[in-house]
Amino acid sequence: MSRIFLLSANVVTEPYPVYPLGMAVIAGALDQAGHTLRQFDFLAADQSEEALRAALLDFAPEVVCLSLRNIDNVDSFDGEEGWYLARTRRLTALVRETTKAPLIVGGPAFSIMPESILDYLGADCGVVGEGERVLVGLLEDWAAGRPLPRLASEPGAGLSGAEMAAPLLVPELVAFYRERSGMANLQTKRGCPFHCAYCTYPGLEGQVFRCRPPEAVVDDIERLQREHGIDQLFFTDSIFNDPAGHYLTVAEEILRRGVQLRWSAFFRPQGLGSPELTLLKQSGLYALELGTDAASDATLAGLGKGFTFAEVEAVNRACVAARLPCAHFVIFGGPGETEATVREGLANLARLEHTVVFAFSGIRLLSKSPLHLRAIREGLVTAEQSLLHPLYYFAPGLDREWMNATIEQDFHGCRDRIFPPSEGQKRMQVMQDFGFRGLLWDKLIAFDKPRRGHGCR
Repeated sequence: MSRIFLLSANVVTEPYPVYPLGMAVIAGALDQAGHTLRQFDFLAADQSEEALRAALLDFAPEVVCLSLRNIDNVDSFDGEEGWYLARTRRLTALVRETTKAPLIVGGPAFSIMPESILDYLGADCGVVGEGERVLVGLLEDWAAGRPLPRLASEPGAGLSGAEMAAPLLVPELVAFYRERSGMANLQTKRGCPFHCAYCTYPGLEGQVFRCRPPEAVVDDIERLQREHGIDQLFFTDSIFNDPAGHYLTVAEEILRRGVQLRWSAFFRPQGLGSPELTLLKQSGLYALELGTDAASDATLAGLGKGFTFAEVEAVNRACVAARLPCAHFVIFGGPGETEATVREGLANLARLEHTVVFAFSGIRLLSKSPLHLRAIREGLVTAEQSLLHPLYYFAPGLDREWMNATIEQDFHGCRDRIFPPSEGQKRMQVMQDFGFRGLLWDKLIAFDKPRRGHGCR
């Protein structure tokens, strides 16, 4: 067995720091295979290059595995300033200077553009997609004297839910994130059967949901509580409320065991009514993040969302009735966007009571997404053009500056309407400075008070 140094390169703290769950899941699989591990989180180490170098020298790894969570912050206002790969390349250079161990890179961001990122970072090998079984096999082959391939991936449909490794958590890291964000994170399934135009989830995780057994999920929750004192959780699934209802069985298992927990997740704004929300709230749901993505039927169709704005309104009303805070994440400028749909979308959003809306301008183009192919057809980019640096889709003919100014004017004075994205971080930082932890945006909703301000109802 080998000595494996696992490095999380993510240092993003907006809107709050997130535990490196991908690294922990890989660590769980490697631990089961008998390897000796060291997990190092560059953010928790105060982004200290000296601390990283010292840890590498002290551990003397035979292999270094780097986890890459994000390419950039997908905010068109930031452009190159929101691009993370340059600082990741500095980390890979530091690893190269400190140890002769081969460097393997993986993670969700890497898997979106593996060839380009591998070339840019200069690593020895890359793992595309989920890595539990792939990495264990690679290390067995390498220990037997076989060379590492340039790229490796999980063949076929990938792991079943029962085969997915439980995360191996580091107490010091859990304490760091509990202090900074108040939350831990956990996954109940992988994959996504929907076909949103911009999304890479189906390409990365497959086009069907692969669900972990509810018992295994709640085992992990109880372990988080027992060993780490966690009482607040975010489920990191692409979409928590799958149509088949696996999410409800997770809630039922939480209730059956009497687990006391506050949790949140990312939901599709469709098919959530009083019966579902009542059960979820009883199990500890306290707020919902909704992938609404567009604000008119025309732009929803352009993104391939598969639901209407009337369905969005119905879910919002159900959340208000259940007194569950919800936040809508909406992108303006996508396929089919015009001045008319911008105005219609803002009017639609104004009807959503007791909720927070986070608005974004333009859609980050990513390979393996239908929107990339559309942008090529529309002549906005070429098929050969690199997407390593941020490029954003805006509907042809749309006046981007007019759109941004119009949204900003409509949201002005509304505490529960956030645009541009940096405005949200400013508000979150104020609450963090006052000692609040958790999602934070839910504190912007007051069910018993009317909304106030320009554009507010």
